[in-house]
Amino acid sequence: MKYMLLVHHDEQVIRDLGESELQKLRGESVQLANEIDAIGRYVDAAPLQAAASAACIRVREGRRLVTDGPFAETREQLGGYFLVRRASKKLLK
Repeated sequence: MKYMLLVHHDEQVIRDLGESELQKLRGESVQLANEIDAIGRYVDAAPLQAAASAACIRVREGRRLVTDGPFAETREQLGGYFLVRRASKKLLK
């Protein structure tokens, strides 16, 4: 079984960080991916683009409608994900 770990953050806070702090956060993310991989659970991980670059695509009656978005009324946005594999039952015992 696989699980997706979602990374949420406040985009304004991220924009306000300095380059050294951003590098530190990126390094911690890479370290976590390496630790998950070392125990054989890593499947995939990736950061996502800022919400301002998002688009919403809907298909209705065979026609595609593309609009800018999302426009959620929230400070936090989805910033990335880790996809991990569950431990086998043999390893859980």
